[in-house]
Amino acid sequence: MDRIKELVGLMESSVTMDGTHETSIPGLRFVRASQISQAVHSVYEPSLCVVAQGTKIVMLGKENYKYDSASYLTASVHLPITGQVVKASPKYPYLCVNLQLDMEQIFEVIQSSNQVIPSQSPGRGLVISRVDDSLIEAVLRLIRLLETPHDISVLAASVKREIIYRVLQNDQNNSLKHFALIGSKAQRVAKVIEVLSRKFAQPLKVDEMAKEARMSSSSFYYHFKEVTGMSPIQYQKQLRLQEARRLLLTENLEAAEAAFQVGYESPSHFSREYSRRFGLSPIKDIRRLREMF
Repeated sequence: MDRIKELVGLMESSVTMDGTHETSIPGLRFVRASQISQAVHSVYEPSLCVVAQGTKIVMLGKENYKYDSASYLTASVHLPITGQVVKASPKYPYLCVNLQLDMEQIFEVIQSSNQVIPSQSPGRGLVISRVDDSLIEAVLRLIRLLETPHDISVLAASVKREIIYRVLQNDQNNSLKHFALIGSKAQRVAKVIEVLSRKFAQPLKVDEMAKEARMSSSSFYYHFKEVTGMSPIQYQKQLRLQEARRLLLTENLEAAEAAFQVGYESPSHFSREYSRRFGLSPIKDIRRLREMF
């Protein structure tokens, strides 16, 4: 409990405004929210999320994941999610530490510490685990480096290694080992997912993706859905719609132009799928978002 209080104190002294804040430590971000949020659609990169205060729910496909200061989240692949802060207030804001994960560094830690990789399937690329003092202490040491910037280039990498080691000690994170293991089915699927997350506007060719993952089409489809909780086409659709929403909101594009940019050939088809995803037509949804912000 004392460590969590210290974590809250360090974060409150570092960030006083709501939003996502980059730090001078590469890959380390702080997230703050002083009120319960609307559902926010985004893409999680491979990362570790440790909550110091408040509660958040993340929706992946049809599944809900809830985490707070007693738990933490690890994402092993790029995943389109819907997140909502469900416990926060101006006095006790939601505070979260987000640390990007490097799969090569995870693999190095697995090798150097002789980690055992279970033979069972890795399962979802999103996992909620119970937090422990050793992990929080390692996270605190990383954040304390912000107070001595000249130490960051020398010490940050080793503290990140310790954080990864602590995460891997938890059996609930056995899936992370699969995604980091070079040549494993999970790692091959993860590489294809990474490419798809960047090239979602291109036509989806499951056979080619399966070939890239060195699997049959049926095997690839099965493993893709096991990792992401959705089919390849559902995954692509979520990425397309989220990017289209960003384009409409930040670049003032017409709905038809945004649709074409993310890969839709029919503006009417795009509008129908957009409405199903966000509950309103593109025009009405963007108008509502602008009024909110």
